[in-house]
Parts: sequence; C-alpha cells; structure tokens
Amino acid sequence: MTTTPPDRAAAPGPLWQPSPERVAAARLTRFHRFAAAEHGAPAPSGAPDPAGDYAALHRWSVGEPERFWEAITRWFDVSLGEGPERVLADAAMPGARWFPGATVNYAAHALRWADDPALAEEPALLAVDEERPPRPVSWRELRDRVAVLAEEMRRLGVAPGDRVCGYLPNIPEAVVAFLATAAVGAVWTSCAPDFGARSVLDRFRQVEPVLLFTVDGYRYGGKEHDRGATVAELRRELPSLRATVYIPLLGTEPPAGALAWDEVTTPGAHPPAPAYREVPFDHPLWVLYSSGTTGLPKAIVQSQGGILVEHLKQLGLHCDLGPGDRLYWYTSTGWMMWNFLVSGLLVGATVVVHDGSPAHPGPDAQWRIAERTRATLFGTSAAYITACAKKDVHPARDMDLSATRCVATTGSPLPPDGFRWLHEEVGADLWIASVSGGTDVCSCFAGAVPTLPVHVGELQAPCLGTDLQAWDPAGRAVVDEVGELVVTNPMPSMPVRFWNDPEDRRYRESYFETYPGVWRHGDWITVTRHGGVVIHGRSDSTLNRQGVRMGSADIYEVVERLPQVQESLVVGVELPDGGYWMPLFVKLAEGAADDDALRAAVTAALRTELSPRHVPDEVVVVPGIPHTLTGKRLEVPVKRLLQGTALERAVNPGSVDDVALLASFAELGARRAADSAGGGGPAAPARG
Repeated sequence: MTTTPPDRAAAPGPLWQPSPERVAAARLTRFHRFAAAEHGAPAPSGAPDPAGDYAALHRWSVGEPERFWEAITRWFDVSLGEGPERVLADAAMPGARWFPGATVNYAAHALRWADDPALAEEPALLAVDEERPPRPVSWRELRDRVAVLAEEMRRLGVAPGDRVCGYLPNIPEAVVAFLATAAVGAVWTSCAPDFGARSVLDRFRQVEPVLLFTVDGYRYGGKEHDRGATVAELRRELPSLRATVYIPLLGTEPPAGALAWDEVTTPGAHPPAPAYREVPFDHPLWVLYSSGTTGLPKAIVQSQGGILVEHLKQLGLHCDLGPGDRLYWYTSTGWMMWNFLVSGLLVGATVVVHDGSPAHPGPDAQWRIAERTRATLFGTSAAYITACAKKDVHPARDMDLSATRCVATTGSPLPPDGFRWLHEEVGADLWIASVSGGTDVCSCFAGAVPTLPVHVGELQAPCLGTDLQAWDPAGRAVVDEVGELVVTNPMPSMPVRFWNDPEDRRYRESYFETYPGVWRHGDWITVTRHGGVVIHGRSDSTLNRQGVRMGSADIYEVVERLPQVQESLVVGVELPDGGYWMPLFVKLAEGAADDDALRAAVTAALRTELSPRHVPDEVVVVPGIPHTLTGKRLEVPVKRLLQGTALERAVNPGSVDDVALLASFAELGARRAADSAGGGGPAAPARG
C-alpha cells in the first residue's frame, strides 16, 4: 500500500514573513535566549534565519525534554510548591510522570495578575453577547468572585477530587465557576446548553458530579431558548448532586432547592482572601469528552500541572500573548477550545467570552467582535473563513482590525484559498496560524510560530516539546509523503487517564495500539522539507483507491471552492465483493441546481486540481451534512450507515447536531445492502 500527497502546484514561496522587528520582539525569541543562557539550548545563530533557529530550538526541546520543561517553568515563574524530585520520572507512554513531588494550583496562576497594581483594574474578561456592548470584568473583580465562590463551595462540602459540572454558555460566570473549582482542587467538566439532556447525561453521569452550575436558558441567533425542562431532568437524573447553582440568564426565578448565583458569588465590603489548595502536579483539573459518535464519549482526564505548563507554553510562546493582549476565540463550553481560551488568563491576556451565534446578525459577526474588543489574536474555525469568502465579507474594507496581529483557525484544515482570502481581505501583514491538536491533549501538536513564515495550506511547524512525525505503516518517519500523525515523546497535557477505565485499557486502545509506546492520533499528515505540516484528514475514515490513501480534507478544499456547493462529505466504502465505492455528498448553496452541470463541475475540479483518483464514483445532493455537536463532519458513522449498519448501532444520536440528517444515509445503506443480497450490485452507477 502506498501513500501520496495530492498533486499540488509548487508554492512560489511564503505567503507571509515576519519582519526582523517582529521576530526580535517575539516572546519566543526572548525565551530562546533565556533557554540557551540558563538551560543548555542551542544559542540563536544571530543570522537572519529564524527558521533555522526555531528548528534547532525544537530539536533541543524534544531531545532534552527535562531541560526544556524546566526552562518553561522557570521562564513563566511556575510555583511548584516545595519542588519536584525531577522533571520527568518515566518517559514511557502511556504513564509518563511529570514533576513528581511538585504541588501546583492552576487558579492561583490564572489570578495572580490581580495582585499587579498596574493590571488589577484592567479587564481580565470582556463579555460579549448578541444584545449589549462588551462588558469588562476586572482582574480584581474576577479574583474576588472566585474567592467568594470557592469559600461557598467548601461550605457545601466540595473537596479536592470532587467533580463539579457546568451546563453553561460562554459567559463570565462559567469562568468564575471553573476557577473556583480549580481553587479548591475539585475537578471541572462542562457542556454547552445547546446539548440536549441525553447528551449531557451521557457525559456527566460518568463522573458523578456533586455540584451543578446551570443557566435557565440562552440566547442564540436573536432567539431565546428555555432550558428549564432540561435542567430539571439533569437534577433528577444525577443523584450524586448535592447542590445546584442557578444563573438566571433569561431572568427566571431559581427552581426549588437551587442556590442563586448572586448569593454565592457577590463580594461584600471585605471579600475573603483567595485560598488555593495546592495539589499534586498530576491531580485532575478537568474532564473533557470525545465526540462519542459511536458510544459513550470518552471521559478524558487532564492534570492541573500538565495543562498549566502546556498552556503557558502554547499561549505565551506560540501565540505570543501576554499582559495587554486580548484573546478572542469563538467557541462553546462543550469544546476544548473553551478551556484553551480561558487559559489566556495564565499569561495575563484579556479573554473575550462570546455568548451567541457565530453569524448573528450577519456573516461578519465574529469580525465585528474582533473589531469591538480590539482582539490581538482572533481564533475561529476554518469553516467560518470559507463561509465569509463565499458570502462576500470584506473585513479590512469594512472594519478597523488594526489591533489584530494574528488570525488562527482550527476545527478542520484551513484550505489554501482560506489563506489567500485572509491575506487579501484582512491584511498583507497578517500572521495566519492554522493549528491542529485535539481534545485528547487540549492543545496543539502543530501550528502557530510567531517567528516563522506562513506557507499557503500549511501549519507553520510542530510545537515545542512535541516530537510530531509522519509515519508509514512500518513505523518509519517520512518527509514530503502522507503518513500517520504520531507523537513519539510524552506531552504534559496528555491524559493522565480516562474516567472509569480499569487498567487504562480504553486509553491504550485509543492511542497506543497501532504503534506501542507511540501516540497515534488518527490524522493523515505530510511533514514538508522546510518543516511545515499539512493535514489531510482523519486516517480512521481513510479514502483508499487502488492502494493509494487519500485525505478527505483535500477533496473538501476543492469541492467547496465551487460556488454551487455549500458543504460536502466524502467516504470510501469497502464492498463485500472486494469492490470500492466512493460517493461524495454535497449540500447545495442557495440557488444552485442539482443537475449534470454540478456533477461535471465537481469532476472537472477534482480531476484538474488533485487527480483522477480523487473523482468520486457518485455525487449525491443531500439536504445537509451531519456533524458532531462540536462541528466535525460525521465521516465514520456515515460510512458505517452506507455499509448497512443500523442507525442506532452506527452512531450515538445524542452526539449529533441533527440526527434526522442521518436517516437518508441509513436508508441508502439499507437499500444497498438489500441490493447486494439480491445480486443487484451497487445502488447507483459510478460517475466521473
């Protein structure tokens, strides 16, 4: 079996290059000098070669992990209690033990900026919704509210290790509740209020929370959505709960037995001094969840210390953020990017929390918020950038985005046209950071590097401390070829375990079964000769034509550039007779027609821009593309449905944004299975 990248025209050179002044001012550059002087890193060359300097620093960071991570803790002044026995006691995966003997508290680091007289009255948070102008929450107010709530939680009997859950939108109250949970050493977990009761219970029941923070409803797209019935069901179906704290976002009264938010968080004339429980470095900080498309979501446990040092590195060095900067990333509390966003507090940045639709009142809504909040770094999804290009949004023409140095994207690979659109429509001196990581590590494997050039269609480089490689099936590293994304060294934010996973069986099966001792993430990537990374799509939904493996992301990039197509989904289905069927499902753009001209355009674009192998056997127009609740296309469940798997076995309905969309795929799969059993062959002829 071979692997090949799609045919691509040779890039003429970087789309963007940081100026020498920008490189010199980057926190990454200053850290490099510090690490060289104090911790044995290779010294910066002094030549105008930031790419060579970064490559040398990266090699050192993965070759000398103990020195690198000690340098991170020193650079960011991480308090480790009485001190660790060593940095890394066991480098085996899974099971690496970071900073044994150290004690930490995440909340103490996030709120220490309130003690700086120059920052205390500056905004730690800027709250944005669909109705009101941005509302600041100062560092002092945030610290005081956390201190009051943490004291109340202790009074309620919440102890270190207890689980606390939030059914909350992206609002300041969610940040306060999370930080108070961390302050007492309890374990945070959250879902967004657009999740239905079944989806929430599939997650929260696993961890048996003792305290629930909830809203009465939320506003989205100009409408109010009452969640009173769902909240009542959560309280009824979570017998471990000792108390519920109620936030009246829609103005309703607390239900019987619930505590009112203001009663447990309002500082008096003399608010209590913050009290932070020091916990072991590997003590759980939060539980995140996988999408759970084919069963119960995996309950992923990450540690206070591991997240602390990983996010300091990622936000302080790779995102180049610090006091005075403003971080806005459109997300919800049901996605790991919310946890990443809140960690902007660790480096002293102001965090913008946006509660509302990403496209209300218009498709430029997120750009308007970046303008109003003077965001230094604006993070969004690749899908949003593609939608803006199709809907004729012109950010630089219509808005003042002079404060925004970087636009970052995640959720799916940013296609080359997305890079070009940002460069042309936002600014020629814009740093574009396409990043990739996952809920599994709550961080990035590759992405933003402020000192490196940006090449169209590529993530800039693997992140420091992450030995990311592309491997062939034999476990050999390949360059300029498609391979499996693997990480060959431990990262501090890797899960310490899954909840209720005896002997770590499910954890090992998820990441370490293919290459024992090496993390296999499930993405196809290419590592380029100049050190960039191209993401091709999920390897567990691999397209395989004539022994050649292809990434779905490359097909989406080409097809969704066509004006007739709003969104698409492609799968490859192995047939019982040894054949292979690769249909492409498309949702049409408004006004587009389902006709032969559409199919001819799709075929011509894929044949010309990629290869004949990338042309689907059939183009099928569907009313919509199904996604997980966090917006990822359901490639694997759709493939299973087309292979004849029953809907209830192919997907967990509670993990899907619109389960009704899957019915047509299930019907097609059942029809194909019946045709095959009756000797009728494929349900539809091949096209292209």
